[in-house]
Amino acid sequence: MPKTTKAAPAEQSTRAPRPAKKTGDPPPGDKFLKEQRAELVAERASYVAQAESLLQEAEMLAEDMEPGDIQFDEESGEGDTLGVERERDLQLSALARAAVEEIDRALAKIDAGTYGVCERCGNPIPKARLKALPYAALCVACKSGGLARR
Repeated sequence: MPKTTKAAPAEQSTRAPRPAKKTGDPPPGDKFLKEQRAELVAERASYVAQAESLLQEAEMLAEDMEPGDIQFDEESGEGDTLGVERERDLQLSALARAAVEEIDRALAKIDAGTYGVCERCGNPIPKARLKALPYAALCVACKSGGLARR
């Protein structure tokens, strides 16, 4: 008769359970992604503040504006109006909000694990480019191939 052996009792793990992955955290140990996330979050906060400040300034200019309010003097050249200043502030605010949207897309890519991959060709975007422009969506070759999103 063959000799039977008893199965060893299941060993209980002495390790502490792993903490649940927080949404928005890069993979553990990926220092580059952590640095990029921190840079993106800081840059986003700066753009949000800039957009809000410019919008408030534009609203104040609109309140101060009177019909035909034009300033002609040596410093203003051809007569800068409050309307032109207001329009400039609104455009700059819109550009800042557009940058926030691009940053949000980059943060979502970090969460999805697709950060640093060119949206056009699928090749990796060099880290040097991502350090210079953390929300770059295209590699240098695709970006230089024509007008497109960053």
